Amino acid sequence: MPDPTDPAHVERPARPPRAPGTLRIGSIAGIDVLVTSSWFIVALLISLTFAPRIEDAQPGLGFWKYVAGFVFAVVLYLSVLLHEASHAVVAQRLGYGVNSITLHFLGGMTEIDGQSRRPRHEFWIAVVGPLTSIAVGLAAAAAWFVVPDGLVRLALQGLAGANLIIGVLNLVPGLPLDGGRVLKAAVWGASGNQHRGSIVAGWGGRLTALALLAWPLVMEPLTGQQPTILDLVLVFILGLFLWTGATAAMAHARIRERLPALVARPLARRTLSVPEDLPLAEAVRRAQEAQAGSIVTVTADGSPVGIVSEAAVTAMPADRRPWVAVSTVARKLEDGLTLPATVAGEELILAISRRPAEEYLLVEADGTIYGVLSTADVDRAFRENARR
Repeated sequence: MPDPTDPAHVERPARPPRAPGTLRIGSIAGIDVLVTSSWFIVALLISLTFAPRIEDAQPGLGFWKYVAGFVFAVVLYLSVLLHEASHAVVAQRLGYGVNSITLHFLGGMTEIDGQSRRPRHEFWIAVVGPLTSIAVGLAAAAAWFVVPDGLVRLALQGLAGANLIIGVLNLVPGLPLDGGRVLKAAVWGASGNQHRGSIVAGWGGRLTALALLAWPLVMEPLTGQQPTILDLVLVFILGLFLWTGATAAMAHARIRERLPALVARPLARRTLSVPEDLPLAEAVRRAQEAQAGSIVTVTADGSPVGIVSEAAVTAMPADRRPWVAVSTVARKLEDGLTLPATVAGEELILAISRRPAEEYLLVEADGTIYGVLSTADVDRAFRENARR
């Protein structure tokens, strides 16, 4: 049986529920691969856009040119999947959990559990994605030179161009792009401050968004071509994505900077341990007498089995409490509800978010009960820290 006070045990998350509108299509190295409904829209757009070029390369296909275009969209997103899988595999090799890989309208996303612990981890997890895309692009370009004219050659040309663009653009030093995480790792490593790295990389992302939004204004003088409606729409979508992503990363960095001050031990409520079959009225009386803010039910040998819900006690009529066992208003101590008394900062927030509950049991390293941590108390402490 795993030790509940072991941080490795605490950090092992339950598999999060899938977001609405996502479809699981398989797994890589035990990681769920998901596709959002928006992917089918972009696949259709790629099919329609690519169909005329397919018709030029091989006339007379009719409806099948759209099928070939859809196949190209699938192949293109398989290369995006390879990009994301490289992030995931490197993260796993460095000891991080990976919840899922999701393919969506703008590409892909790898959900890695927690923040990087070291600058070099941040660097390698981030940089491997663009390098993978560039490698795929170069391999497709090399194959293009030896494959005869036809649909395969056309697909290789598109695959090479798309992956080289994805790889190079993702190295732009601004969050939420991979290059932003590389910049964050560099600033973090040089300054020793992870949050400063996030802020600098966030500003890099904002500047990149502004430069992208300004592109239609300089497109004609630089290229001689007027921007189309599609150009304007794409620039707006990508610029908004970069700005909001960079802004969110900066906000999260400011929040995480305050997390070290959030420590579970001083927030714990004094706890009274009582037998499971003790009448609720007697348990409440003893808790009041001992000035305890929480009650934990234990077995005959003293092992904790449940946390009495304050809300359930309040809802129980006073005239019924002498006839009801305290265990009837206690929540069973399931996995994730027992935390080490030393838990603090981001580890504390992650533990609570993975297993939402009103109360958690805090225990010492030897398994003895230290107290009960209320989510309401954590929220109150966090708001107070945020105001400082």
